Amino acid sequence: MEQLKTIEIETINDINKQDFVKKYYKPQRPVVIKAAARNWPAYEKWTLDYIKSKGRNKSVPLYDNKPVDASKKVNEPVAWMKLDEYIDYLLSGKNEYRIFLYNFLKEIPELQSDIIYPDLGIRLFKSLPMLFFGGAGSKVFMHYDIDLANIFHYHFVGTKTAILAAPDDTPNLYHVPFSTISLEEIDFENPDIQKYPALKKVTFYKATLQHGDMLYMPEGWWHYMIYNTNGFSLSLRGIPTHPKNLLEAINNVFVVRNFDNAMRKIFGQEWIHYKTKKAYERVKERELQLV
Repeated sequence: MEQLKTIEIETINDINKQDFVKKYYKPQRPVVIKAAARNWPAYEKWTLDYIKSKGRNKSVPLYDNKPVDASKKVNEPVAWMKLDEYIDYLLSGKNEYRIFLYNFLKEIPELQSDIIYPDLGIRLFKSLPMLFFGGAGSKVFMHYDIDLANIFHYHFVGTKTAILAAPDDTPNLYHVPFSTISLEEIDFENPDIQKYPALKKVTFYKATLQHGDMLYMPEGWWHYMIYNTNGFSLSLRGIPTHPKNLLEAINNVFVVRNFDNAMRKIFGQEWIHYKTKKAYERVKERELQLV
């Protein structure tokens, strides 16, 4: 099967604020900083058992990779489970459910003392550190974040593979309208290039994260995640500073998301089918225009 055009994300061991801003933030280039959390208390302390002990009775939202269900709002969980039960679920070898966008500062505030916010020239939302959990083999569909944030993504326990694409490649990623996702059916590890030929035009960036590594994802970059082992990650977010991205983020959060939720409620699954069809048609129309 034909493969995607993929290059490895640059990996460095350390960097100061001035160099990070010059080499990565201003040009909006992704980078991996190895063991970036090495000086955090979390680097030694954060294991699945440790998190389990701290959040034993907390209810957590769960997500899966089933097709979008029109009966649910954008980012609405499919189920809930106690955090300790969920970690036992992962350790048993199951991987259907993931934890997505879990605000641990609100739910388990004592974990806050385990992290040290990096000084790399990006102002971070210190009230919105988010945790993400997944079992070995689980995947997160290709998407970009609704707020187009600058993201520092720290991984803990085992390994996780990230596949990224730049915002300029959005026209060839089968972007589903009125959303921030690509077609969920596409397996970006082993895509069907015959069915999705526009993917051949995209340059993808790939990295495998180990315990304590940090991946910088610039504003509006697409990302697809694969948990190679059981594990979890922490995302620290900074507001987009490019005016176009900031305006799009505001529109996404306050207009597009509410419009999409309203259309789901009114038209149900027909709305989802329409958006999926348009994702195909827009790519085909663009290719015909270029002939």
